[in-house]
Amino acid sequence: MPPFLNKLYSTLQDQLDVIEQEEENILYRAEKSIHATKTAMEQLRTYISSYKFESTTEEIHFFKEIKPRFYSKLIYYLKVFNIETRRPNGGQKAEEKFLRKEMQRLTHFFDNNLEFYQYYRTGANYLDEKYFLRGSQDLYLTLDPQYFNTDPSFSTSHDYKVAKLIANELLRIYLNKALDQTDQHNETANRFTAKPVLTWTGSKTSLIELLYALQSTGVFNNGAADVKLIATYLQEVFNVELGNYYRTFQEIRIRKGSRTQFMEQLTERLVKRMDETDEQIRH
Repeated sequence: MPPFLNKLYSTLQDQLDVIEQEEENILYRAEKSIHATKTAMEQLRTYISSYKFESTTEEIHFFKEIKPRFYSKLIYYLKVFNIETRRPNGGQKAEEKFLRKEMQRLTHFFDNNLEFYQYYRTGANYLDEKYFLRGSQDLYLTLDPQYFNTDPSFSTSHDYKVAKLIANELLRIYLNKALDQTDQHNETANRFTAKPVLTWTGSKTSLIELLYALQSTGVFNNGAADVKLIATYLQEVFNVELGNYYRTFQEIRIRKGSRTQFMEQLTERLVKRMDETDEQIRH
């Protein structure tokens, strides 16, 4: 295949890696990733619209291997965005139930497409000319309804199904990680249920400033704890909901005057207390 396709995919992967590293809010991360992937898909479509495949083998390779690598990422991030916008805030049990239901849907998908999944993953090719050549769809080979809403010059009967298989494999990893984090949160919460409740009565902005200061100095788990884990912990310990702490941090970052008002207040009050204690000792 032309070098352009490898370069386009490599560029997309680099963009997604940067988004993953820099964007902590999952919804913003998914939204930016969707935008980047859609842009790459449009470039891919434009290129293929004027490209003449040298052989059926090359065309099959494109629709079986190349296009699904791009398309699977779009499907994956769209699904993550959809899951996160519907993810309940009614407690850990409700959240876990929701995530397990999403996992069941994945299981049903793989069960319902087991034959094709085995065909693709074992590297079989005896049906490739039916599955991955344009205009070769066979109504007897279980067409995905999505096929009838696609551009026939940029689609075959089964390239979407390959992309969905890859996306759902990624989604299974994502859901397993989300469930693991829910379990960790439950363990953390259980450690505090028998202890007196401390409720944060200062501003949420101040706590978020403290949150990012603690994470930046690496004082938890030898610096391995990310912002989300520390935020979850602080919310549980101090009986407070921080809301969109990532957006609040951006507002703190660009505010006029001091960007560390709460940190400075803490230092000022502590030094004053030390001075007063020194004065009392002298007298």
